Amino acid sequence: MSVFIIAEISANHNNDLDLALKTVQAAIDSGADAIKVQTFKPESLALDVDNEIFGPKKQGAWKGWRPWDLYQKAALPYEWHIPIKELVESSGKVFFSSPFDLDAVDFLESLKVPLYKIASFEINDIPLISKVASTGKPIIISTGVAGLDEIEQAVEACHFANNFDITLLKCTSEYPAKISEANLNKMLDLKKRFPVKVGLSDHSEGFIVPIVATSLGAEVIEKHFILDRSNGGLDSVFSMEPAEFSQMVDLVRSSEKALGNVSYDVSENDQYRKRSLFAISPIRRGEVFTAENVKSLRPNIGLAPLNYYEIINKKATQNIEVGAPLKQEHIE
Repeated sequence: MSVFIIAEISANHNNDLDLALKTVQAAIDSGADAIKVQTFKPESLALDVDNEIFGPKKQGAWKGWRPWDLYQKAALPYEWHIPIKELVESSGKVFFSSPFDLDAVDFLESLKVPLYKIASFEINDIPLISKVASTGKPIIISTGVAGLDEIEQAVEACHFANNFDITLLKCTSEYPAKISEANLNKMLDLKKRFPVKVGLSDHSEGFIVPIVATSLGAEVIEKHFILDRSNGGLDSVFSMEPAEFSQMVDLVRSSEKALGNVSYDVSENDQYRKRSLFAISPIRRGEVFTAENVKSLRPNIGLAPLNYYEIINKKATQNIEVGAPLKQEHIE
């Protein structure tokens, strides 16, 4: 099964529907299997107050922004979901979203989305996860800020809702994230600990981390996508432009081909290229096979070298020319 490659549009619509649609089309053209948006309103995440908690952020990529203002700017209007979904599905791609509250799940259900994503910061919102899981649809959960106990609780909530189609994404919740903080071995550990699929939600610059993740067995790769970083925007720094995303897709697909499949079948050509036993000097009928007249050489058109010790000191049933491959009928 091919890696499921997701283009995350996030806030890169810049409150412009035309830009949003152009961005989505570019992501489709760049090889994304799915387009993911985020479904929330400012009140899904914050309060419109100016105190120590909800006042301007003091550090990070969004320093100086009040959470309410940040989410108001980043939110994709609910009415825009429909034309974006129509564009995506008309191209044969998958449209889905990360809901940030229970009302968002109801809205997305009305759109009949085929799967859901739980963002890293929502992994401890068990009521939200439970409601999403209860839809019976596949659920992707990002684990960027989660401890092992929180991941266990999220998976258990899905199981309690009788939903076992779960994918856990390794994620480094820094914006942008450093390659040195990717810690992709954790993705392998998630696969060992839980009966789930695994993948990567990546905020690093470039495509090294997704390619390595693919080689380690990632089944899902998610990257933020932007039409043009020069347009600016809340997520522009760690988002891929079309040419970069397309190159990443090509490299992921090449990595998949390099991984191939587990098979121990040997082609006829490869069988031929191995060794077999040959007469290296003329052998007369009744003459004994010895190390002086028998040797394993390429190609594989006679008895296997495994038979060497079995035939030594046995007699030839007929005359054998030098260079002839030894056959079973040659052996007394």
